[in-house]
Amino acid sequence: MSHKITEMNPGQGLAANLSTALLVTTASYHGLPVSTTHVSVGALLGIGITTRQVKWSPVFKVLLSWVVTLPCAAVIAALVYWLVRPR
Repeated sequence: MSHKITEMNPGQGLAANLSTALLVTTASYHGLPVSTTHVSVGALLGIGITTRQVKWSPVFKVLLSWVVTLPCAAVIAALVYWLVRPR
């Protein structure tokens, strides 16, 4: 995922992984639900924006998948409920 969003050196990769780990661990400690993937992509995007090396095409695909996921999950859950509900 990282090389598709931005090119980085090992130090930048370490920074992205450490910030992801810190944010996910802190959120877990406080009982907050966060997606590791969302946090990781955010860290990679932050590095890409800072170095001005973001490859926007994959970023837009990721953002689109995040937007589409919630309504698709809702439709599938409604269909499954409709199929298995007691009549």
